[in-house]
Amino acid sequence: MKPTADVTGGVTTLDKRVASLDDAIRAMAETRDFGKHLKLRRVLEALRRVLLQPGGAAAVQARARELEEAGLFAGTDWASPEILIPALVGPGLHSGDADTVVMEACSELRTLAVARGDYAHPSISAEDARAFLSQVLAMNLELLFTPPSEAERTQQGRTAQLIRDLFRHLAEEIGYDSVLDKLVDEIWRILRQRPIQVDQVQALITRIAAYRGDPDIDLGASSGQGVDRLITSLFGTTEACREDPGVEVFRSRLEAMDAGGLQYEATGFARAMHDTGLVSPYHAELLRFLLHESDYLLGEALGLSDTGRNCLLRYRDLVHRLIEVAVSPQTAQCVYGLALLLDRGILYEPPVVPALWRQLALELSDTARERLTTVFGAEPAPEARLVAGVLSMLGLPLGVGQGDNPTCQSARALSMWAYNDPDYLLQMVAWAARDDEIIMHFEGQPISSKDSGAGVASTLPMDLDPVSLLVVPHLDRIYAEMGRRCVGRPGDPHRWVNPEFHGWWAARGFRINVDVETGNLIDLEEFLRQFHASYHPAYNGGQPLIHPQPAGVAVTDSAARYVGWHAITILRVAPDPQEVMRVYFYNPNNDSGQDWGDGVVVSTAGNGERFGEASLPFDQFASRLYIFHTDPLEHGEPHRVPAEDLARITGFIERSWGADRLPAGQLQAAKDPTA
Repeated sequence: MKPTADVTGGVTTLDKRVASLDDAIRAMAETRDFGKHLKLRRVLEALRRVLLQPGGAAAVQARARELEEAGLFAGTDWASPEILIPALVGPGLHSGDADTVVMEACSELRTLAVARGDYAHPSISAEDARAFLSQVLAMNLELLFTPPSEAERTQQGRTAQLIRDLFRHLAEEIGYDSVLDKLVDEIWRILRQRPIQVDQVQALITRIAAYRGDPDIDLGASSGQGVDRLITSLFGTTEACREDPGVEVFRSRLEAMDAGGLQYEATGFARAMHDTGLVSPYHAELLRFLLHESDYLLGEALGLSDTGRNCLLRYRDLVHRLIEVAVSPQTAQCVYGLALLLDRGILYEPPVVPALWRQLALELSDTARERLTTVFGAEPAPEARLVAGVLSMLGLPLGVGQGDNPTCQSARALSMWAYNDPDYLLQMVAWAARDDEIIMHFEGQPISSKDSGAGVASTLPMDLDPVSLLVVPHLDRIYAEMGRRCVGRPGDPHRWVNPEFHGWWAARGFRINVDVETGNLIDLEEFLRQFHASYHPAYNGGQPLIHPQPAGVAVTDSAARYVGWHAITILRVAPDPQEVMRVYFYNPNNDSGQDWGDGVVVSTAGNGERFGEASLPFDQFASRLYIFHTDPLEHGEPHRVPAEDLARITGFIERSWGADRLPAGQLQAAKDPTA
């Protein structure tokens, strides 16, 4: 069992917490029935502490019989596992009540003990227990490998990760065969968003591949075919690595190939990479080999467009050096970033090429080296890891994620700079990595990340890509300091902070529909009319959005209940293939496909989205918007927006986050144009 944070004399944190749990179970077991409720609090707290530790789920599973016999489930529905309904497990785990989550987790672990044959339960057979857990996994796929959403982080705190750990343990113990088809669909849904960080998806594919190789498991013909593309994208992409022979064998095979064979390998890897968004370690080895063979084959292996090929040939020395430094089997994923970077043509922007040469020669501070090594390991060197991260971010600016951290503002800034101003992003990386300090200006006054107080994040974020890992802590402190300098000003500080923090292209006009003092909705009709006049092509003279614009949304959960404020970027507004006008936006949360309740379900594919974009119909997006920026000199035609459109949007607001914020008179005025 893996030790947790502190180890004293060979005793881990988990050992100590399990010992406390055993004491609590024993005390409850020795108490008469009428007094067991007095011991319940101690047991629940001990269980929660164990479940929060690595290996905690297995420890609780091993004590399932003792927990039940001590009376943990007495007087509850959980006391009768044969009547439990799989569909109710998810709502129980998302209830927001810590005790309910712990009880539900213990119930699933008891069922797992029964399914594994460790506990012969009088009310449920091992076969029924396995079927129950298979249904639970199938109904809660997102808990297997997606990080907690904004709503979960806000409502559940550390419990959100406890639930993720529980589900991974369940899946590893009973296997993925019963839910494989749905798992594959879910993996593709995540990959279509093209995130920079794909470690969790790769780990899941690896586990599925290992499980699928078990001769005792029959996954069925449809399941086998459905997962093939994902497994081969990592382990057997082409003929030369079909049986996953290892990098050294693969390299020897490349050395024996003629030009035709290398061409076949190059196109095979490129096709798989652009199809899935995943990069095989063998692909990285092929790229390093082709450096000494042919730039034509290098372009083939990257799957470049005409623009990308031209960039490769024009800036050959730089591209070769980037591959030599950054690309290795351990950093293979950056190959996709490099390909997209070249296809974007950003090397033709004069500052970008010298900025990348500077990045290649950058000497990292001790702090930067330590952080990168702590999170990613010592191989390859931190400098190489950071260059790889730069390639990924410049190639996939909409793939930046905030991780399990409240740093959506900083993630949005990095994405916006990578998308819109790549040389500015490279300057930020140089400052953070070399100087361990970033200096920005707020209304002409410098703000140093070294001298600023605490940021929004209470701890140093660790679950981020290499660039974010180094830059976000600095941006977070500067962002918070800008907010502190707005204390005492009327209204929302984002009016002043957003343009100074994100860049000159953030429009200076500012609209908000929430009164900061009271939290009530204000000027809703005017707000909605101005949003249409600024962004909707029918009311802004058909003007497409030129620069991405920061905006704020009121995030709601699947029951349309208010969760919190969240920073996003409006990218464009356009009709989708069904001619529905949609807002396409970037969400720094790690999975943009979210159900915001009342039929407002964010789409990430199938409605004209480009990789990394989320979208909603214009009226649904407007119903969750609370802040946007606009050019004060471009007025549009707000008076032409139909009253029925405003009424429909207001209805969405009233049924969700605005339920307790919208005065009745204002609601009536918005719905009735004659009022």
